[in-house]
This record gives sequence, C-alpha cells and structure tokens, in this order.
Amino acid sequence: MAKFDRYMLSQLLVLFGFFALVLVAVFWINRAVVLFDRLIGDGQSAMVFLEFTALSLPKLITTVLPLAAFAASVYVTNRLNNESELTVMSATGSGPWRLARPVLLYGVITALMMSILSHVLLPTAQAQLNEREADISRNITSRLLKEGTFLHPTNGVTFYTRTIGDDGVLRDVFLSDRRDPLEEITYTASEAYLVRNDTGGQTGTTLIMVDGLAQRLDTENKQLSTAKFQDFSFNITSLVKSDVTKPTSILHMKSHEFFADWDLISEDTGATKGQIAEELHVRFAQALFCVIAAMIGFSTLLLGGFSRLGVWREIIVAFVLLIFIDGLRNTVAAPVLQDADMWPMIYLPSALGACIVVGMLTHASAPRWWRRRVSV
Repeated sequence: MAKFDRYMLSQLLVLFGFFALVLVAVFWINRAVVLFDRLIGDGQSAMVFLEFTALSLPKLITTVLPLAAFAASVYVTNRLNNESELTVMSATGSGPWRLARPVLLYGVITALMMSILSHVLLPTAQAQLNEREADISRNITSRLLKEGTFLHPTNGVTFYTRTIGDDGVLRDVFLSDRRDPLEEITYTASEAYLVRNDTGGQTGTTLIMVDGLAQRLDTENKQLSTAKFQDFSFNITSLVKSDVTKPTSILHMKSHEFFADWDLISEDTGATKGQIAEELHVRFAQALFCVIAAMIGFSTLLLGGFSRLGVWREIIVAFVLLIFIDGLRNTVAAPVLQDADMWPMIYLPSALGACIVVGMLTHASAPRWWRRRVSV
C-alpha cells in the first residue's frame, strides 16, 4: 500500500472505533435501563444483569456498525478535504477512483467484522441469552419473591405476598389458582415458606403455608366451600415451568448450519423456507451494506468538492441515501419470506448502492462529461 493509503486507512479505522464506541454506548444505556429495571426488580443479582448485558452486545454492535462505518468515512473525507490533502493528491494525478482505494479497503475490513458478528458471535450470544432467560423463568425466587406486587407466574395463577422477612418468611400470602375452568381455589395464609425438595431425581419447590384458609369455588354449581388449616403444602413447581422451554430458533443457528436439508431445519425450528433463506442471506447482505455505507459517505463528499458554506448539503444527501438503501433492505425481505427462490432480492439494495457509488465516482472523475455530451 502507498503511504497515503496507509495514512487514510489508519484515520478511518481510528474514527470508526470512536464512533462505534459512542453509538454502542448510547444504545446500550437505553437498553440497560430497561434491562436493569426488569432483572433487578425481579430479584436478580448484579452479575446476572452484567451477563445479560454482555450477551446483548453483539446484536447492538451489529446494529450500529454500518452507521459507524458511514460516520467515520464522512468525517475523515471532510477533514482531508478541508485540510487540502485530497486536493494535493488530486494535483499529483490521483483521481477519485485512486482515492477511493483505502476507503474500499476500510469497507472490506468493517464487512469482515460484521461477518464474524452475524455468522458466529450473534447466533451464539442469542442462543445463550435464550437459555439464560429460560433459567430465569424457571427460577422460583425471581418469579415469586417480589413483595407488595400481584404476580402472574403462569396463566390462571396469581400470587401475592405483603412482605418478605430477612429470614425468608413470606407474610400475608395470597395464592389464586384458576387453571381449571370448573373450579377456582384461593389460598390465604399468615406465613409461608419456600422449600426445595428432590423427588425421583427431579428438583421441585413446595410452598408451605401456615395458619390459613382455602376457598374452593365450583364454577359450574356456584358453590363455595372453605377450610381452615394450620399448615398446608402446595407444590408450585409446575407454576414456573410452563412456557419456558422455547423451540430452537433459526436466529440461534450459525450460518454453516444452514447448509443442510432445509426441510429438517424447518421441522426443528418451525420456520418456513422463506424465513430460513431470508435469515441466511441477510447475514451476507449486512456485510456488503457496511462496504456500501463507507463508499457512499466518501463518494458523496468527494462529488461535492470545496465550498465556503461547508459540506452539510453533501452530508445530508449521503445520509438520505443511506437511509433509503437501509429502508429498501426491509422492503425486499417481504417477497423472500413468501418464496425462498426470491433470495437474490436480498442483495438488491447493496447492488443499487454500488451503482450509485460507481455513478458518483465516474462523475467526479469527469465532471464535465455531461456538458460535452449536451453541446454535441
């Protein structure tokens, strides 16, 4: 590589790291607030919060990577233009295509980063996150030990405790079981304890209620029967194990796993062939979009040239083009979901972006070609 190429590439990578860090921090703070309230409010520790935050980072980075690539390309191009470095290079005979070489290499590097994220790290993190969410859902402490709030650990069940003592005793407990449409049972107790037991090699949890009242309502005959008890045990293991086992998702599969029989994948995950095709090819298209984002930022500002009023107009145009191409990515996904054979449409936005870049660089190489053609 020429010295100027290495210089420009180093500037692009440094600014790319800066913008990526800033964007990830902004998006992370918004997500962390919601995640912190949900996990800590449900009785989880700070380590669980940090684990969930770390597992959500690959998806966050995948989202901001094209924006960071675009922002760094725009910033570096504008700075080199203001400091007349691009002008000097042009005066020495380096045309727009030659100047675009380090930007293209920079786009390829960001595309490789995106490929590693989308093909390997993101599916792995999503699978691990799904598993940890299932563990949290099965956790009795996180689903029941929240004082002063009516909780619904599963459909048809309501649980409430007024306070939880330092010794783990639940006081003023209310438990309503409406899972059976023919009867409703309500338990109230002054105190209760959660006891873990091991039966037949399987771990379960029993709620021991003390000094309480059980009320059974026959919904068919409209009869209510009550019974007082000194102590009563209620197995609540089933209350926290419903709807926590999620089927395998294509989002959790690494890309090489898609190169198998799609009928088997569809049977295991419940996804259609269109969804499988869309998920696989979007991962490749995301990497291409990083290259297009970097090249659009560079070529738009290069086309604008020098202006005493600044380059805000070119920056706005480049940003609008980026938003347009990104929006087009969501539009072309719909036909692929309906018909897997339409997968080439996934690459249409990147192809359109490449044509725009080629057109702008061609025009920058010969800005007077249109005038010559008109005069002829």
